[in-house]
Amino acid sequence: MKTKLFLLGLLASTMTMVGQTSNTSDSKPETWYFKLGGSYFMQTVATEFPTVGGNLPLDQTYVGGKLVSKESVTGSFGEGFRTGLTAGYRINSRLGVEMGINYYSSKDKTMAQTKSDLPITPSGVYSFKSVGQITAWDLSPSLVLFLGEHKGFEPYTKVGVLVPVHGDLEITSDAYAPIAFNSSGVPVAFGNVHSVDQVKPNPTLGFTATLGTSYKLAKHISLYAELEYRNFTVHGKTKETTEFTVNGKDAMATRSQAQLHTNYQDRLDVNSNNAATNPSGLDKTKPTDELSSYVGISGLGMTIGVKYSL
Repeated sequence: MKTKLFLLGLLASTMTMVGQTSNTSDSKPETWYFKLGGSYFMQTVATEFPTVGGNLPLDQTYVGGKLVSKESVTGSFGEGFRTGLTAGYRINSRLGVEMGINYYSSKDKTMAQTKSDLPITPSGVYSFKSVGQITAWDLSPSLVLFLGEHKGFEPYTKVGVLVPVHGDLEITSDAYAPIAFNSSGVPVAFGNVHSVDQVKPNPTLGFTATLGTSYKLAKHISLYAELEYRNFTVHGKTKETTEFTVNGKDAMATRSQAQLHTNYQDRLDVNSNNAATNPSGLDKTKPTDELSSYVGISGLGMTIGVKYSL
């Protein structure tokens, strides 16, 4: 809420400044321009990660079969690299609009792990690690306020929204875990299990505020740099297991539809395909219903690139 109020306030002040400068004698003609740039973002808000494959977001360490440390795993996917192409149009000397298309790849983040010096502890604990990464394409329409050119430099501010058009959260998990059970459900064999899950998001919007400047190198060519803050949260829609191996061999055929596919819901009840809430139990021929969880992509980033003006 604070971020939204900040952006609304910045937009209001932008429009006020535009109104104050619209009657000046500055008569720079309307023009199109294009920008190509690369960015690096740092995360700004760290929250607790969601449950991964039934495992809580914890970092646990066992020595000699005993738990010696445990802590919550927090963070966001706001740290990473972005490349983007932007088209802009100057309505007048002070006001412009932009539309960007960007590709973002986050830094890998450990979401949950258990470390043990024993393959299987007396209490049945096994070692595992789950790592997530977000990749996404987004559109970024924005309103730009140019603050005036001086000695080749032209600072500006802009506010806008982020509209994701494609992307997912990919979670890679590796574990030494039970791979066979007897009729009583007791593990009788263990092995190395590797899986990859892809989480597709629900439609959402993000918000962005930017302070930047360009520096003219020639009549049509400029360099530019931007400091950008973005606030962005996504929540899951579906999850699908795309890889599942046991001791290096493909074992997808051993997984049921309920194990391979998940539908995320805002609420679970007796009609959900979830063993915890449905009195009839889990229907293994259908996707599992789970509660939807949220992950953050908020970050502060620096963009450097080249601008070409027509």
